Amino acid sequence: MKDFIRVMKALSDPNRVKIVKMLQHKTMCVCEIRAALQIAQPSVSKHLKILEGAGLVDSTKDGMWVDYHLTDGSRTPYAASLLGNLRHWLEDEPVITETVKKLPGIRREEICKG
Repeated sequence: MKDFIRVMKALSDPNRVKIVKMLQHKTMCVCEIRAALQIAQPSVSKHLKILEGAGLVDSTKDGMWVDYHLTDGSRTPYAASLLGNLRHWLEDEPVITETVKKLPGIRREEICKG
């Protein structure tokens, strides 16, 4: 039951849901997520840590950046099921569509200080 609660709590915050929806479209670093959500970097990092703890998000080091991406959900069936459903859920939600529309214009080379 702990895994179920962890996944549900991770998705109980609107910014974390937005992060998951953005990561469906592209791998992103913290500064790109911060730019898209217009929230402080420590807040983005906290949200990512919660999503990682729930098995929804993972990261890889890419040179000077840490790239965040969705997991395959293999850590827990709850993460796998919700990630699969979230691919289809909220696609017409205005706040999600507005956030996703920003993504092509957000380029780490222009906004991140290395």
